[in-house]
Amino acid sequence: MSTEDRVLRKDLLSKVMTAREAARLIRDGITLACSGFTSCGYPKVVPLALAERVRKGDPVRINLITGASVGEELDEELASVGAIARRYPYQTGDMIGRAINDGAVMYHDIHLSRVAEQARCGFLGHLDIAVIEATAIMEDGSIIPTTSVGASPTFIHKADGVIIEVNTAQPMELAGMHDIYTPENPPRRQPIPITDPSQRIGRTSIPCDPGKIIAICRSDMLDKTRPLAAISETSQGIARHLVGFFNRCVRGKLYDDLPPLQSGVGGIANAVMGGILASDWTGISLWAEVIQDAIFDLIDAGKLACASATSLTPSPEGLTRFYRNIETYREKIILRPQEISNSAEVINRLGVVAMNTALEVDIYGNVNSTHTLGNCVINGIGGSGDFSRNAFLSIFMTPSTARGGTISRIVPCVTHVDHTEHEVHVVVTEQGVADLRGLDPRERAEVIIENCAHPDYRDALRDYYRRAVKNVGGHIPFLLDEAFSWHARYRERGTMLP
Repeated sequence: MSTEDRVLRKDLLSKVMTAREAARLIRDGITLACSGFTSCGYPKVVPLALAERVRKGDPVRINLITGASVGEELDEELASVGAIARRYPYQTGDMIGRAINDGAVMYHDIHLSRVAEQARCGFLGHLDIAVIEATAIMEDGSIIPTTSVGASPTFIHKADGVIIEVNTAQPMELAGMHDIYTPENPPRRQPIPITDPSQRIGRTSIPCDPGKIIAICRSDMLDKTRPLAAISETSQGIARHLVGFFNRCVRGKLYDDLPPLQSGVGGIANAVMGGILASDWTGISLWAEVIQDAIFDLIDAGKLACASATSLTPSPEGLTRFYRNIETYREKIILRPQEISNSAEVINRLGVVAMNTALEVDIYGNVNSTHTLGNCVINGIGGSGDFSRNAFLSIFMTPSTARGGTISRIVPCVTHVDHTEHEVHVVVTEQGVADLRGLDPRERAEVIIENCAHPDYRDALRDYYRRAVKNVGGHIPFLLDEAFSWHARYRERGTMLP
């Protein structure tokens, strides 16, 4: 099917141009808002053309806003030519990460549920141009997204002009998978009418004023998703302990059946969902940001009732599998704007059990998920804060060690706090489970050390804790100098957590 066949509003065909021509519309100093959430649904040909324009000597630097991280054709290509001045709200690329940590790119980390609202209300400045990947443009000018929704509805609404990449490599069967609903801004906001993950409350395409569309470009580039790491013994151990905790403490006690689940991004999260597949659980529902490979396994096994998210985030093999079985999978999957998938209101109402990964956890239950040694950002807080702060049950998972066992991820004090002890209910490593609900900080310290720390580090952590109790006492016994000297040893070695 050609680009023209995907543009059902025929008076817009006059806007069709090459990506190079569209990139010429992007001026130095503007704010560019792009579709995409993780490495799915992001524009590709226009950013590549813009990077080539800069590489040939045209000095363009932009402020870049997306729904979350995006593929390398956007972040990495533009970062490689120095075309990004400021970045919101999340990223995962090597080049963009280095530029941020070197100070070449200003970076503002934002809870993903708040991005659209902040963009609408002017927190992030004026939106000049939105670049959106689309499956098709409908007769009314509305846009059918591709494999993510993210913050695209707000970007389209607020930007002065819209460039649309019509991706003919994306199947038309994506039409109907999306549920587009945008809440009012405060103080006029009404309740979001969702009481079950399978509910639909909006429309299947994103409204767009046809007069705003300044360019339409053809794309045939598929999402460049990231391979999943092989499931390690450590990840399997975490999954096993977590499933055991659910069977002991959740099913039949907190819930008669399973609550909606949320699982973050990455190998551990996918392994945990694989552990759930191996359990006897059925009727599983997902209320999350992303859909990874294990969700397809649950659908194939007849165990998944519904998966609601804002993006697909499978491996390359998983994406191929999705396209091959799209008629089956589309019946179980709903893609929504991220301010709905990550809404505090809906997460709280549904009683979601949130399962997210940590970079390090301290003995009192504080979690660092973004910075190594307190200063170098790895990616951003993403949606973990949206879920952990509002979930019925908030679980954080991490291996007990890093760098081949040379670094403990259970530490006296985290060097950066993303999630405080107030919102961390359970910590899981391959060593075991620390159920922190209802515990005093001193009780939490003992439970985390004995159940989650690697045996090689337990004595050192016990010794630190005993001396902290004896020397300073207090509600949270804390030896300031010693806690940070723990991390200084790794700085001296030149090592950082992965």
